[in-house]
Amino acid sequence: MFCLHKYAGQENYKDIRNNVTNLRTLENCTVIEGHLKILLMFRTRPEDFRGISFPKLTVITDYLLLFRVYGLESLSELFPNLTVIRGNNLFFNYALVVFEMLQLREIGLHSLMNITRGAVRIEKNPDLCYLSTLDWSKILDSVEDNYIVANKNDRECGDVCPGAAVGKTTCQTTTLNGHFSERCWTHNHCQRMCPVQCKHRACTKDDQCCHSQCLGGCLEPNSESHCVACRGLQHEGNCVQRCPENHFTYKGWRCVSFEFCQNLHNTCKREKEHSKSTDCREYVIHNGACIPECPSGYTTVNSSSLNCTPCAGLCPKVCLGLKVVDSVTAAQELRGCTILNGSLAINLRGGNNIAAELEASLGQLEEITGYLTVRRSYALVSLSFFRKLRVIRGEEQESGNYSFYALDNQNLRQLWDWSKHKLTIQQGRMFFHYNSKLCMSEIRKMEEVTGTKDRPVKNDIASKTNGDQASCENHVLNFTQIRTMSDKIMIKWQPFWPKDFRDLLGFMVLYKEAPFQNVTEFDGQDACGSNSWVIADVDPPRRATDGEKEQIEPGHLIFPLKPWTQYAIMVKTQLSASDENQVHGAKSEIIYVRTNATKPSVPLDPISSSNSSSQIILKWKPPNDPNGNITHYLVFCQRQPEASELYKFDYCQKGMKVPSRLPTQVDSDEEQKWNQTEEQGQGTRCCACPKTEKELKKEKEDSEYRKTFENYLHNEVFEIKRQRDRRDLNGIANRTLSFLTTAPSPRAGTSIPMDEDEEAFESTKTVVTVHAKESTVISGLRHFTSYQIEVHACNHPTDPARCSMAAYVSARTMPEDKADDILGPIKCEVAEKTVHITWMEPQAPNGMTILYEINYKKLGDSELHYCVSRNMYKASRGCRLKVMHPGNYTVRIRATSLAGNGSWTEPTYFYVEDPSKIRHVQEKVIIFHIRLNSHSLIILCVTSVLIDLIWIFFSPFSQTQGPSGPIYASSNPEYLSTDGKQGLVYEEDEWEVPREKITILRELGQGSFGMVYEGIAKDIVKGEGETRVAVKTVNESASLRERIEFLNEASVMKAFSCHHVVRLLGVVSKGQPTLVVMELMTHGDLKSFLRSLRPDAENNPGRPPPTLKEMIQMAAEIADGMAYLNAKKFVHRDLAARNCMVAHDLTVKIGDFGMTRDIYETDYYRKGGKGLLPVRWMAPESLKDGVFTAHSDCWSFGVVLWEVSTLAEQPYQGMSNEQVLKFVMEGGFLDRPDNCADRLHNLMQMCWQYNPKMRPTFQEIIEMLREDLHPTFQEVSFFYSEENKPPESEDFDLDMENMESIPLDPSSYSQREQCLDRDEASSMGLRGSYEEHHIPFTHMNGGKTNGRILALPRSSPS
Repeated sequence: MFCLHKYAGQENYKDIRNNVTNLRTLENCTVIEGHLKILLMFRTRPEDFRGISFPKLTVITDYLLLFRVYGLESLSELFPNLTVIRGNNLFFNYALVVFEMLQLREIGLHSLMNITRGAVRIEKNPDLCYLSTLDWSKILDSVEDNYIVANKNDRECGDVCPGAAVGKTTCQTTTLNGHFSERCWTHNHCQRMCPVQCKHRACTKDDQCCHSQCLGGCLEPNSESHCVACRGLQHEGNCVQRCPENHFTYKGWRCVSFEFCQNLHNTCKREKEHSKSTDCREYVIHNGACIPECPSGYTTVNSSSLNCTPCAGLCPKVCLGLKVVDSVTAAQELRGCTILNGSLAINLRGGNNIAAELEASLGQLEEITGYLTVRRSYALVSLSFFRKLRVIRGEEQESGNYSFYALDNQNLRQLWDWSKHKLTIQQGRMFFHYNSKLCMSEIRKMEEVTGTKDRPVKNDIASKTNGDQASCENHVLNFTQIRTMSDKIMIKWQPFWPKDFRDLLGFMVLYKEAPFQNVTEFDGQDACGSNSWVIADVDPPRRATDGEKEQIEPGHLIFPLKPWTQYAIMVKTQLSASDENQVHGAKSEIIYVRTNATKPSVPLDPISSSNSSSQIILKWKPPNDPNGNITHYLVFCQRQPEASELYKFDYCQKGMKVPSRLPTQVDSDEEQKWNQTEEQGQGTRCCACPKTEKELKKEKEDSEYRKTFENYLHNEVFEIKRQRDRRDLNGIANRTLSFLTTAPSPRAGTSIPMDEDEEAFESTKTVVTVHAKESTVISGLRHFTSYQIEVHACNHPTDPARCSMAAYVSARTMPEDKADDILGPIKCEVAEKTVHITWMEPQAPNGMTILYEINYKKLGDSELHYCVSRNMYKASRGCRLKVMHPGNYTVRIRATSLAGNGSWTEPTYFYVEDPSKIRHVQEKVIIFHIRLNSHSLIILCVTSVLIDLIWIFFSPFSQTQGPSGPIYASSNPEYLSTDGKQGLVYEEDEWEVPREKITILRELGQGSFGMVYEGIAKDIVKGEGETRVAVKTVNESASLRERIEFLNEASVMKAFSCHHVVRLLGVVSKGQPTLVVMELMTHGDLKSFLRSLRPDAENNPGRPPPTLKEMIQMAAEIADGMAYLNAKKFVHRDLAARNCMVAHDLTVKIGDFGMTRDIYETDYYRKGGKGLLPVRWMAPESLKDGVFTAHSDCWSFGVVLWEVSTLAEQPYQGMSNEQVLKFVMEGGFLDRPDNCADRLHNLMQMCWQYNPKMRPTFQEIIEMLREDLHPTFQEVSFFYSEENKPPESEDFDLDMENMESIPLDPSSYSQREQCLDRDEASSMGLRGSYEEHHIPFTHMNGGKTNGRILALPRSSPS
């Protein structure tokens, strides 16, 4: 499938920005005919890209650009089969651009074999590694123009090619820059290289050569019909050297028919006729190719076909008919015309720099066979944009026999520069009326030059209405009010009325940029108009009546303007005139006004260095566009984790290069640049040799080229912010985020290793404010640690909106002496032939400890060496050595960190006994035991059994780490565990409430463990004496195990504190019965509440059904509670209306989870003797593979919206549970409810996207709804709270293998199941692994202990 633009003949491209969901436009693409840009995604995280892949994409015909996409760490999964980038059209000479990708760790395009044209630019990617392991000469014909700079230092990259971790060489080796080494894209993928005998870098995956016409690779050897791409041209799936007869080259890579090219031509022609669109091209045929237009020296004029023919001399381009130029777009239709076989009417009422646009479009026009009319073109100052117009034939004339007609052009001051321009009017007369700024002398000169002096009759040229306002003004207009903004100036001036107020037609406001205050009224009236005044017409104000005392002041808002720029402004009147009387107008003096400041551009060229273990020196250059006076700079410094690869590999393996890092230090060239104004004093190093003129010129060219590239990049990728429209529900999951004033920093620690403390990284972000200089020293940093630094320029002391976007630079502090030394004793535990050596690891190593070296020897022997990897040490807090010979040994140890080796410890001694002596002692012990009598043996046996039983009973079970510390329950309390392996201990804590403070009032209903009551609690809520509460109890007949489970469920709730999640208030664990005290929700569960609002409900409280606004409020409150649980790393797994509760003020909260399954048993389905499943609320991936994530909760949220819209009807009514299961897994979802608003239905559909990654997050859902929410939502919600920070991960499923195999469409499932019989397919849907994991969190859905419960993957806060 070719991915093309929807309009024929237009530039083809894929421009994907702002949101990861926009990537779905690439689905099913095999070839992108055009370019691909992926850019400006500031809120994405690594998990957003996981599982997203476009394996069908193999070729991009133009270029690939990646720019500022946060969270994207590799392209390996995204484009696993991208093989060829043709480079037909380049991005500033480059076919592959990777720029400012702050979290990209590897390029990973492991299938890329050929970049046909253009170079590679990889720049300012601070985390990017695996660059030194690539041999670009195997991909490009020439690497001279590649620009790969300012990425992660090669020496700091732990680049490990496949096999190196186990000591094998699996990738091909080449010599690059004098280094002979393996070539790979990632630690999983080698760089593919075809055998030398294969032409054009094209071979199969098993290294068989492709056909000579193939490019990049093929599926079958020596077949021109199985190429990935073609070296020449592609025609009907085959690679050919040239197109067959009646077919033509198109876009440089494929053959198209004459009909295809003609259709492009005709389609564009029709577009221009109907919509005046100029974006398309009328394709023509030249030299066997279908191209957008004829090349220079060729034309299709006088040709009946699409073929270009050579021009005789200068190529004419004849345009036909009457052409009306009323806009720049209309003028562009005449671009390149040399002869107009017809007439031309110009009617341009406004616009900026119109003359330049008109010159570009009409500057080639030499001849008009008919007439030229310029009527009411208020934007024109001169007609000199017709720089080549030589003849107006007058074969067709305006009414009245006029060949040149100029009427009511209020700003027209010049016709042509008659000293340089010659124009002939062969037939017809000239007409000039009401051109108030056009002097009569200009008109008389035109009569002489054009040869029409003796042709005019009376009143053809009115002397009193032409030039009447050119120089006769005698009244001064004074400005009364001037207000400025960053892009606007508001002016008002004194009212002015001539004697006959009807003579005032209006005012002209003239303005232009004026760096210096030396502007005159007639400055800058050149042919191209680039420096001319911009003119705005202002209608006269309403005239004051006799009863009104004050005249209304006229005024005008001038915009858009540049910030912090001085403008010259003046105002003139526009008056009518007649032959009977001369009317005197008015004008103002020229004033100079500066617009306000706004945010600056980005600071330039930040460089960093470290001079100590706790400091980083930072320097930068001021921004190109300060847009004000720079008041200060903000410098943010954020500690970065070490690369996750360092934690994976065993660097003790043979052949593994031990990684190292270097502190950031400025090289001598850069240092000289920054210190070139500083004097060298005594004791400093010698001055560098002065650079030659050639070197200085090269440096200047490189600097200019770099700036030009960055300007080009920013101009290409940043779009002007459009008028803000009201939010549309259709677009929320795929919306375009308006560009931020300051792009949010990428989250530190998106890949923080398991043994690093995430909070440590969050808390180490420091801010430094720098005044009056472009440098600072950041102190108090951790030694030998990597930091990401942002520099923002600000031109206001307090307003954060006046700070620029960030310039990024990375730095590492110096190492600290003795930080890698091992302190404390070395312990040696000797057993037979082994010694277990333990030691304390360095508390604060330089970066991280990579490995330990152990040197040990028997006294008198030579020293032996042993390497202990990081993971090996963590397993045993040391290592075990085999010692075969008895005697005295010494051992000493040193740690190796990223900074190098620490010091050796002092020798420690241990002694290994002779095994023969140990056996002699053991024999004596055995003889002693044999002599014991039988009674003693029995006592020993019984005692042993008792000890074992006591140990089994009292030994602690594995604990699950909860958000508030260790708890003795699984981390998601939705389903009760029956495996008997969970903890049976409840630990009393600060949530304990004295029983006497609880008073029971009345029953509310039956819960899963016992009755639920309404009660009153004293002093349970701070500031309240008595509080109405819900009290959950456990039945008196409950076992000890059930009581513990009941309390452990409450323990999980201790971590939750959110207005939209029902709160736990306390626990009574002492005595009987056990009580759990919860927030009281007076209206019960949402399902019952909605059903009570039905008009025919018996228990209707007298309220009407909820309005759309109330439904939206409910939806947002549920989404806020779910966003909170998601932030706490909890997946709900059973979100439904029955599990939401309604408070006294009708606030909806995620429920207290205790009364649902008993009441709504029919909402659950037992499959194959396993647990109860809420199948009607479950996402397809949950039904199929047991995958539960925040994305599956979003599906359930969509079903809850459906319940709210239908007043809690049963989802999929009329279908059995088995039918629902099959229907959803095959891609089905609920129908639109009757009378459902578009907003709600669109949101439901987004929640029911089959691909989980395409569903919106709960944060996005609230963002979409927040404009219609009650003001109190902002005060109480998690969404607006300080606590709301994006979670590190949204995926909590343990079954990662199945998570990665979630298909993008349901067809994948049917393919997988074709080979299974019916029973096997069912068992795959409800896998046996469910029986192995049981999740006790029953008070999320009231799960009972009867039967086997569906086991679900657990989430655990990390």
